[in-house]
Amino acid sequence: MNTTLIIMAAGMGSRYGGLKQMDALGPNGETLIEYAVYDALQAGFTSVIFVIRRDFEDAFKQQVGSRFETHIQIHYAFQELDALPAGRSLPPGRTKPWGTAHAVLTCQHLINEPFAVQNADDFYGAPAYQTIHQALLTLQDHQSCMVGYPLNNTLSAHGHVSRGICQLQNGYLKTITERTHIQRQADQQIVYIENDQPHPLQETDICSMNFWGFPPSFIHQLETQFTSFLEQAENPLTAEWYIPTIIANQINTHQTQVQVLACNSPWFGITYANDKPHVQHALNQLHQSGQYPPTLF
Repeated sequence: MNTTLIIMAAGMGSRYGGLKQMDALGPNGETLIEYAVYDALQAGFTSVIFVIRRDFEDAFKQQVGSRFETHIQIHYAFQELDALPAGRSLPPGRTKPWGTAHAVLTCQHLINEPFAVQNADDFYGAPAYQTIHQALLTLQDHQSCMVGYPLNNTLSAHGHVSRGICQLQNGYLKTITERTHIQRQADQQIVYIENDQPHPLQETDICSMNFWGFPPSFIHQLETQFTSFLEQAENPLTAEWYIPTIIANQINTHQTQVQVLACNSPWFGITYANDKPHVQHALNQLHQSGQYPPTLF
């Protein structure tokens, strides 16, 4: 069965200070994207779609895509502000991207098989790709899946983060709530800040790191949902359309069941520039331990 991995790489990391998707982090200058493609290839994925912006298309293809384009089928989709449903026009003054669900929608013309979606600036670990790929092979139209990670393993030592905190029921996603300004306090308690007040979270709370698996029918429903989002947006200049928002609505209306996949996999990512040395060290250790070959491609 053909399976596709969508890698969302259109965003610029404002807190990081640059295009972290293209930053050299591995011992041979590898990007996190290269580890994603390598792990996906080993897990059995047959194609990759990069969602990028046209303004750095040439640089991306030269610096990233060219490293493995002979190893797996590669496609590109472009997340642009004016990529809107027929009859819709860009609100004057809109400069903010439309969000992760919109990034997936831009791949609609390329998807006819089960697919996974991930961020470009996260390292999910090889077991995560194996786990989600195996799940994709048996998904029905009314089913989805996601890889969940313990909150304790997804924090940054250099500032707050935002995470989708999940509530599970019998291994399936019951609710997902976006929490912002999550950080560890001086007493090591993890909290999120809301209305200037800290609220406790547990280290073992499962959170979504935007690693989702869907049947092909999911993407073909998105255009209608995007039109509804645009019609209902309170502020058309800043409103964003996120994958968890769609998932939460589908769960509430009994349109899907989302299996939460657990796997013994490390996660790390770059939110702040000071996260970079930790990621570089962790990748180097994975190569030295033999979990990755000396060179990926």
